[in-house]
Amino acid sequence: MSAPSLTRPPVRDDWLHEIKYDGFRTQLVRDWAGVRAFSRNGHDWSARYWPIVQAAEKLPAKSFIIDGEMIAPEPDGRPNFHEMHSRMTWNAEQLAFVAFDLLYLDGEHVRVLPLIERKAKLWNLIKPARGIIQYRSGKQDFWVKTKCWEIGDFELLGIKREPGKPAAAIMARDGRYAGAAAVTLPAGVRERLWQRVQQAKAARPPRPVPTAVSGGDVDWVKPGIKAKVRFLRGEHKLRHATLQDFDEANPDL
Repeated sequence: MSAPSLTRPPVRDDWLHEIKYDGFRTQLVRDWAGVRAFSRNGHDWSARYWPIVQAAEKLPAKSFIIDGEMIAPEPDGRPNFHEMHSRMTWNAEQLAFVAFDLLYLDGEHVRVLPLIERKAKLWNLIKPARGIIQYRSGKQDFWVKTKCWEIGDFELLGIKREPGKPAAAIMARDGRYAGAAAVTLPAGVRERLWQRVQQAKAARPPRPVPTAVSGGDVDWVKPGIKAKVRFLRGEHKLRHATLQDFDEANPDL
């Protein structure tokens, strides 16, 4: 179940707060067929996550369902979402499973128990990992998540347009390609951005970009257009990013 997003976390005493690691939601299941790993959509990804499956086979329980997140951790422990597919294909040993809930254990549906009790059972079964997700007892909004947003300064490289999709601002930071941000500016500001892009139009990107980005209908611009972007904190490349503003002054044009 996907958790609805909030702009700020609840502060009452009947909430628990945890870090939500950015990866692929995964359930580890042990039954008569052994241990298997399933994706959010119910696909059996045991072969992709084989080191985790092998580790789970050593857990001291005859049956269980453990809910968690499969991540690609960096040396400092932070997950690198962009490495997930590569590690699933070539380096599954470098994946990690963050367990944050226990739903079934040795024939008992523990989902009906309070979260604190489920976590105590999870503690006894597997070394607990902290998962930002909040839980509240009640009939609605059991789980909600609060994303950690940041607004930073970037350089605009160009605008990519595709039919049926929002325009994307191709961005760089510290001279390096940083990803794309959706252009969701108000109509008046967006129109001024289009005018600025046309004034500063260039034949090629001002910074190196991946081949996949350089293809298609992209209006590249000359160096020097600064912009503010809202994005998820802690990411190596822009994710869930939106263009917030841009520097309309251009003394070089």
